[in-house]
Amino acid sequence: MKFTPWQAWSAAPAIPAHTLEEILDGGQAFRWSRQPDYFEGRWGAHVVRLRPATAKADSIEYALPQACHGESELQALADYFALETDFPALTDALPWRSDHVLQNAIQHFPGMRILRQPFAETLFCFLCSSAKQIPHIKAICENVANDLGPALPDGSHALPDWPTIAEAGESALRHARLGYRARYIHQTACFLAENPGWLEDTEKLPTDHARDRLITLPGVGPKIADCVLLFGAGRMDAFPIDTWIAKILTRAYHLEDWPIQRLHDFARIHFGHASGFAQQYLFSAVRAGRIANATTEA
Repeated sequence: MKFTPWQAWSAAPAIPAHTLEEILDGGQAFRWSRQPDYFEGRWGAHVVRLRPATAKADSIEYALPQACHGESELQALADYFALETDFPALTDALPWRSDHVLQNAIQHFPGMRILRQPFAETLFCFLCSSAKQIPHIKAICENVANDLGPALPDGSHALPDWPTIAEAGESALRHARLGYRARYIHQTACFLAENPGWLEDTEKLPTDHARDRLITLPGVGPKIADCVLLFGAGRMDAFPIDTWIAKILTRAYHLEDWPIQRLHDFARIHFGHASGFAQQYLFSAVRAGRIANATTEA
């Protein structure tokens, strides 16, 4: 499948190359592949290639499969990058003026954004993420897409919907190397197939109610539920706590021996209504080695 020539994405916000790389390849989404000089991504029925622009700093260029309709794909890309959300204002509302750990993270990743991914797809991807690193999660998602998903315009495959996963059975998921996750993912798929509209209704609920509802699904705990809400529903007050974030909070904020729920409460109070966005800054900064021994002291 041929792609269009590279074109400037005129609607794109200013995003430096290293920040774009972190957004696409830093654990928010798992269907982007790194090529020698660009990233190729898929979500829903969409396929796009992105790269930092060569002629203008902090700009982005895109290429689409030639079979795709340009305007509709650009709108899908704008929605995916949540262009309607004022991320600079959200950043400014964070307590970076008094929190030097957060300030350091923000300064290192100008232009950071939270992607707005399809809700059902985000749930599947993060169910695959348990105890796995990013390359492994990507490989599993690719396996499932190739085995069970519909074809995309470039000849690759989208992720299957939940009824398709339910019909395929646990053995098909094990074949895709999901291991022990196959059982609870299939159980979740069966529930969602039998309850159409359940996920759509959940996405519309207030954050705390949506989290409580997601946690009733097999394999979904608080961390996965918060990831789904942050990256699949744009809930900036959802604060996922994994091992990395727990270490940052306990060490950099001097919260040793605090249980996870108390850390969660601290984060939502300290970082405010955009606590989930603060989490992404912190997670990206620790991945980049920026806050290994940081403290909140100046």
